[in-house]
Amino acid sequence: MSNAGDHETSRLDDAARAGWLYYVAGNTQDEIARKLGVSRQSAQRLVSLAVSEKLVKVRLDHPIARCMELAHGLSEKFGLVSCEVAPSDPDAPAALTGVAQLAAGEIERLLKSDHPKIIALGTGRALRACVEQLPKMDCPQHRIVSLLGNMMSDGAATPYNVVIRMADRVNARHYPMPLPVFARSVEEKQLLQQQEAVHNILELARQADVTYVGIGNIGDNAPLLIDGFVSREETRALIKAGAVGEITSWVFDRSGKLIDGLTNDRVASAILHVSPSKPVIAIAVGTLKTDAILAAMRGRLINGLITDEATAEHLLNH
Repeated sequence: MSNAGDHETSRLDDAARAGWLYYVAGNTQDEIARKLGVSRQSAQRLVSLAVSEKLVKVRLDHPIARCMELAHGLSEKFGLVSCEVAPSDPDAPAALTGVAQLAAGEIERLLKSDHPKIIALGTGRALRACVEQLPKMDCPQHRIVSLLGNMMSDGAATPYNVVIRMADRVNARHYPMPLPVFARSVEEKQLLQQQEAVHNILELARQADVTYVGIGNIGDNAPLLIDGFVSREETRALIKAGAVGEITSWVFDRSGKLIDGLTNDRVASAILHVSPSKPVIAIAVGTLKTDAILAAMRGRLINGLITDEATAEHLLNH
């Protein structure tokens, strides 16, 4: 009896995977057949089964067993209070779509609560992709607060700040941080953070019921460097000091400890407060970020993770 049940679960898993590749990743049935190692007719049947079994709606609505195993393994190994793993497209291991939809589903469930919530947001490409997947909603009971400044040093808007974008989609009160991401000096940072509006925003961030952040790697392709927040010389100094990653521009080493001095002296972002009842959940994808994600989990800078299969495998085998 259990064999029949196992076969049915495996068949639904295959159908869910085929449905995801077709409807989310935009693969043709020939591509799905190749990726799953089945005939084109089988691929067609699996996609049809995904629809008939209502596994596929707008987002994938069936937890693939392997994804659940990986999420459980990461939770056990790193003491996470929350972990979700989306399927990966074998040909596009760094694609954000699946993770963005999974994270959007989680945030949508949170926003449907009648009980007022404070949601704090970091920044980054993965988080922005997630916000783009949120449906239009009406949530005036909630407050959305930014953990970091929304300006470059010259006053230009930062490219991946998502608070205003999310608030527009869900009609919630929002509190963008009216600061540059980095102050020019320690003294300027102290002056900026003493402003009453900024002080109120930092206090709101501290009270957040849930926090969603991205994770950046440190190196030649670091988001902080590419997006113009730090110079190449500053990046080299951070690497020399042992930096492997950053969350809301706070830079940390392999053990998840914040780097002393350097850019951390000037970063104007809120400090992350992690607790089981008020989780800090990272939305992060890609093997380039493996060291940074591992360090963030080791140092308890985060206690939740939304990622994909390929990244999860790397994290567990590292």
